[in-house]
Amino acid sequence: MHADADIIDQLLAPAVRRRAPLWLAVLAPWLLLLSIPGALAACAFAVWDYRRLKARVERDWTLWLDATVPALEDSTALLVRADSPIAKLQRRRILARVSASLTGDVLASVATERVRRFDARWILASLAAAVAWFGWQQAQAGGAPTAEQALARIALETSELIVKVAPPKYTGVARSESAPRDLQVPQNSAVEWCLRSPQPVDTPVELSDGQMLKVGRECARWSATESVFWRWRGKRYTLRVVPDLAPEVTISAPRDMLQILPADAKNATITVAVRDDYQVRRATLHLTLARGSGENIRFSDREVPLPESGNPRARDWSRNWSLADLGMEPGDELYFFVRATDNADPAHTTTSPTYTLRLPGPVAVDDESTALPMMVRPENLRSQRQIIIDTEQLVADMKANPRLSAATVRERSEKIAGDQAMLRRRYGQFLGEQSSMFGEGDDDHAEPAGKNDMVAQYGHAHDEAENATLFDEKTKVILRRALAAMWDAERALRAITPKPALPPEYKALDAIKELQQADRIYLHKTSFVPPALKEELRMTGDVVGTRSYRREQGAPGEAVPAEVRELLQALASDGPLPALWSRGAHEWIRARITSDDQRLEAQKAVQDVADGCVACRPVLRAWLRGAITQAPVILQARPVPDTPFTRVWKAVP
Repeated sequence: MHADADIIDQLLAPAVRRRAPLWLAVLAPWLLLLSIPGALAACAFAVWDYRRLKARVERDWTLWLDATVPALEDSTALLVRADSPIAKLQRRRILARVSASLTGDVLASVATERVRRFDARWILASLAAAVAWFGWQQAQAGGAPTAEQALARIALETSELIVKVAPPKYTGVARSESAPRDLQVPQNSAVEWCLRSPQPVDTPVELSDGQMLKVGRECARWSATESVFWRWRGKRYTLRVVPDLAPEVTISAPRDMLQILPADAKNATITVAVRDDYQVRRATLHLTLARGSGENIRFSDREVPLPESGNPRARDWSRNWSLADLGMEPGDELYFFVRATDNADPAHTTTSPTYTLRLPGPVAVDDESTALPMMVRPENLRSQRQIIIDTEQLVADMKANPRLSAATVRERSEKIAGDQAMLRRRYGQFLGEQSSMFGEGDDDHAEPAGKNDMVAQYGHAHDEAENATLFDEKTKVILRRALAAMWDAERALRAITPKPALPPEYKALDAIKELQQADRIYLHKTSFVPPALKEELRMTGDVVGTRSYRREQGAPGEAVPAEVRELLQALASDGPLPALWSRGAHEWIRARITSDDQRLEAQKAVQDVADGCVACRPVLRAWLRGAITQAPVILQARPVPDTPFTRVWKAVP
C-alpha cells in the first residue's frame, strides 16, 4: 500500500515544478505594483491550483504511467489494489521493475506531457485585474499619468532647481514639486525655490516686480499674491495666480425683482443656486415680512439655512412655499435675499439683491390722505376725488340747465375752490408751507407778523422750510407737482370756469396716487465694518508707514510723477537712465496697469531695458505712456526769437 503513495509523491514533485512558473506569472504584476491585496490573492490562487493539481495526480497517476512506461505492462493499477492470486503475482513483478523504470527523467517526462506549464487564461486574468487596480489607484490619486506628466517627472528627477508650491489648506489642492516651468497656483500659495544640491554661493531668482530672491543653502520663499514671471539663469517662467473669487449667488425663481402674486395664490416658489471656487461654507436665506401701511408697518425677520449638497462647491435649493408657511396674508409683502460665505481665510461673503413677493390686498376706498403720515383733520376736509366729482357735477348741471343762475354757479364754484384750497394747504405743509386749516384765517391773506415776533422780524433762517421735512427729493418732486396742479384747479374754480379745472384736478389725483404707491419702502440693514487690524503690528509702537490725518489744502495733485516724466524723456534717447529708475517704473506699472497679461509684458520690458537692451526702450516708453490715464492738457507756445533783425524783417512789406 505504501508503494502507490511513494510513486504519487515522486510524480507530484516534477508536476509542481512544471506548474510553478504559472503561479509566478500570476503573482508578478502585483509585486511590481507593490500591492499587498493583489499579492495575497495571487498566493491564494497558487494554493488552490496546487491542491487541484495534487488531486489530479492522485486520481490519474496510474493512467499516466501506463501510457508512458511500457515496462509496467499496463499493470500500474495493481499497485493500488490486487485481489486475486494472479494479480498479486503481477503486482510483485511490477514492484520489482518500478525502481528501475521510474527514474527522475521518466517522471519529468510524464509531468511535461500531462501538466501545462502556462495557462494563458489565468495570466491574462491576473494582468487585467492588475491594470484595473492600477487605474483605480491613479484615479484616486488624481488621474492616470499622461505623457506630459511623465515628462514632468523625468524633468523633476534631472533638474537642478526644484519649485515647490504649497496652496492654502482651505483650497484642498495638494502640494506639488516640479522642475522650472510655467505654473498656475491658487492665490496666497507659498512658493519655494530650492536647489537639489545646496551650494554655498547664492543664485538669484529674479521676479518681474523687481524682487531678487537668493537660492543657496536655503530655499527662497515667496507668497503668491499676484501673477509674475521669474527668471533663473537667463530663462523666464510665468507664475500665474488664480484669485479666490467670492461665492456666486443666482436666484432663478422668482425671475423679477418685484413679483406680484395673484390674489388667489396659495404658493410661491423660491429657487436658489450658490457656486464657489472651493467650498461654500454657509448659505442662508433671509426673509422679512412686512405687514400694514403708513406708520403702522410691522416687520418680522426669519433666517433659513440652505442645506449642503454632495458637491461642496455648490448648493442648489428650491422650495415651493405655501403662503401660510411664509406667514403672508393679503396686503403683505415678503422681502428676501441670500447671503453666502466661502471657506477662505478671511472669508468672502456675497449678498444677493433683495427680491419682493407682493400679495395684493382687498381694494380699499380711495382716500389719498393715506399717501402721507396720518394727522388729525376736520370733518369738512374733502378728498381730491370728491372735489373732481363735485366739479363734474357742476359742469353737468350747467350743461343740462343753461338758465342756472349766476349766483348759484358762483357759490358752488367758490365752495369747491375752498375745498381745493384746504386740501392744497394740507399737502403744502409737508413741504414746509404754513397752514391755517385748523384756524379761521387764510394763510394766503394772512397779516404780517406782530411786533412781538422778534424771530420772524429780525431772525435769519439757516435752512429752507422745504428741506426741514423728512421726505426724499423724489417725494418732494411729486408733492410739488400735485400742489401746482391744485393751484391751477383752484384758480379756474375761483374764476367761475369749472370745466378748465378738471384736467389739473385729475393731474393732482394722479400725483397723490403715485405717493400712495410709494408709502412702503424696504431697505435691509447695513452696518459699519471696520478694517481688520494687523495683530503683528498692534501694540508694537512701530510707526513706519503711518501718515497724519491732516492734509495740505489746495495742493494740486500731479497726474504724472516727476520721476516718471524724467524716465520718459530719458527713454526717448540712448543716453543714461536716471538713478533707481527701475523701482519707479515698477511702482508706476503696478499702480496703473490692472490686466495681468499687460502688466507682465510691461515688466518684461523693464527687465529687458535693465539688461541693456537699447531697442527695448521704445517698448517700455510706450507701456509707461499708455498707463497715463488723466494727463492734463498743457498748451505751450513755441519760442519765437525776437531780435532786431527779425523785427526789421517783419516790418518790411
